[in-house]
Amino acid sequence: MKQYYVLFNNHENGMRLKKELNNAKIKAVIAPTPRKLSKCCGISLMIEEKDIESIRKIAEEKKIEILEIDWIEKDFNASRDRYC
Repeated sequence: MKQYYVLFNNHENGMRLKKELNNAKIKAVIAPTPRKLSKCCGISLMIEEKDIESIRKIAEEKKIEILEIDWIEKDFNASRDRYC
């Protein structure tokens, strides 16, 4: 199973996009950036695949810079992985 992430250059853009997605009722969870995807910013947003195009559109409209939207195979351990 794939887990999708929005990656950023800085945490400010991540927080701005999270706020806009909340306003649009699009689910996004603040999470540590998987090192397999990026070593830049420490936070990313976990999202659902079905929302990718809407998220790109909102980021563009609100002029929020994102590095990319990427995915990794989901490797979730409920005892270890906890997100905001």
